[in-house]
Amino acid sequence: MYKNILVPVAFDHDRDSAEALGIAHSLAAKGATITALHVMEEIPAYVAQYLPEGRLDANRAELLTKLGGNLADLKGVKPVVISGHPGHSIIEFAKDNGVDCIVVASHKPGLQDYFLGSTAARVVRHAPCAVHVSR
Repeated sequence: MYKNILVPVAFDHDRDSAEALGIAHSLAAKGATITALHVMEEIPAYVAQYLPEGRLDANRAELLTKLGGNLADLKGVKPVVISGHPGHSIIEFAKDNGVDCIVVASHKPGLQDYFLGSTAARVVRHAPCAVHVSR
C-alpha cells in the first residue's frame, strides 16, 4: 500500500479521472495522502504580454475551484494546480513531494500513440516511483 499518491487530472481530454481516483483510494494505505494535480500549460511570454493583468492567476484560481468541486464527494483528496509542461511537471512534482505512486489515466489510443498517450508515456518512463496506468 502507498502513503503518498499522485493523480494527474486533465480537464481537456476524455480521461476518466474518477476511475483513477478510485484506484488511488484502493491502493492507499491507512492515513495516506492523495493529491489530485492539474497542470496548467504555460502560455508563451509573447502571448502572455497581451493578456489582461492578473488573468493567469484568475485562471489558476478557477481551475483550482473546478478541481475542488470535482473532488467534493471524495474524502482526503487534496487539489493542486501548477503551471508547466504536463509530463515534465508531473514527474517533478512527484520528486519534490515524495510521491510513492502515480495513478495516471490514459486516453484511448490512436495510431500515433497506440499504447499510451504522450503524457502517460513520459510519466511511465521517467517517474521516480511506481506508476499505475488506467484506461
